[in-house]
Amino acid sequence: MAETPCPKCKGNRLKKEVLSVLIGGKNIMEVTDLSVKELLNFVQNLELSEKNKFIAHEILKEINERASFLKDVGLEYLTLSRKAGTLSGGEAQRIRLATQIGSALVGVLYVLDEPSIGLHQRDNEKLIGTLRHLTDLGNTLIVVEHDEDTMREADYVVDIGPGAGIHGGEIVAQGTLDEILENPNSMTGLYLSGKKVIEIPDSTREGNGNFIEIKGATENNLKNINAKIPLGKFVCITGVSGSGKSSLINSILYKGVASKVNRLRQRPGKHKEIKGIENIDKVINIDQSPIGRTPRSNPATYTGVFDQIRDLFATTNEAKARGYKKGRFSFNVKGGRCEACKGDGIIKIEMHFLPDVYVPCEICKGERYNRETLQVKYKD
Repeated sequence: MAETPCPKCKGNRLKKEVLSVLIGGKNIMEVTDLSVKELLNFVQNLELSEKNKFIAHEILKEINERASFLKDVGLEYLTLSRKAGTLSGGEAQRIRLATQIGSALVGVLYVLDEPSIGLHQRDNEKLIGTLRHLTDLGNTLIVVEHDEDTMREADYVVDIGPGAGIHGGEIVAQGTLDEILENPNSMTGLYLSGKKVIEIPDSTREGNGNFIEIKGATENNLKNINAKIPLGKFVCITGVSGSGKSSLINSILYKGVASKVNRLRQRPGKHKEIKGIENIDKVINIDQSPIGRTPRSNPATYTGVFDQIRDLFATTNEAKARGYKKGRFSFNVKGGRCEACKGDGIIKIEMHFLPDVYVPCEICKGERYNRETLQVKYKD
């Protein structure tokens, strides 16, 4: 499905009468299409009459402060009209953080989950300074983070491990950074202290000698650039936040190649041409969107391993004796699933004027299957 701008308003969403109102030579849509950095320059250099300056003083002050908060958390490159659905998890979290800075609350416990995701190291210092500002006001910050700069800036570190999944779940070390560095049981401390390092390979892959070349890329803030990318190699596209990495790779390269190779019906970003597509058989975009097509999807169903597990249970003697087929062990169809919760394991309770509440199913206790299906055991 492709999106095309409305032919009447040209994507501006407002009537021409509304768009005819100008401030500083710009209408409201032109102002919201500015980046945070450009908005700050626009507001600070806005020329108004003495009367209008008096009227707009408080409004301009508020705009300037709120835009400055976004700049302080490393989001000066975002345009104000950017669709919320296109924001990364880190960007969305930093926008929420900027709103909290503006509230100037005291005595609050803030919990953040990896706020540095997608942030270039250059902008890390701004983010950490903003976090420190919140603690200076008298608040408490708990940050779940892997970033080295954030860990070194923290007043207190809690290291959980020692491994992942069933091999984790324990407090390996806790204390100041110096105490973590001296703790031999902390994997984090071993890497931070330099006792363990990730070695840089002595040589790189030769590749297959072919290239894919993007010419005349002008999407968003790209300045008519040409990019030549070798094939058969591990290629990293890097740069400061907002420099145009996603525009070049996701909007132009992926959509441009997929439209030819996979017949993707999406319009690629602005560019002149892409050379070397004949050297590619297929293109797959592995992004951070939710897996599966329904809320019931999980890693087992998405990877296909759940089909094999259902086959396995269908071959047991107990299943054969009861006449159970593979479909009996699916929580998506009637038969083996719990009908009280329709195989969800939880029941949604709609609350008037409040968010919906989800509670475990009282019949299956969250196990998603009915009692008869759960009686079939494998290697019990």
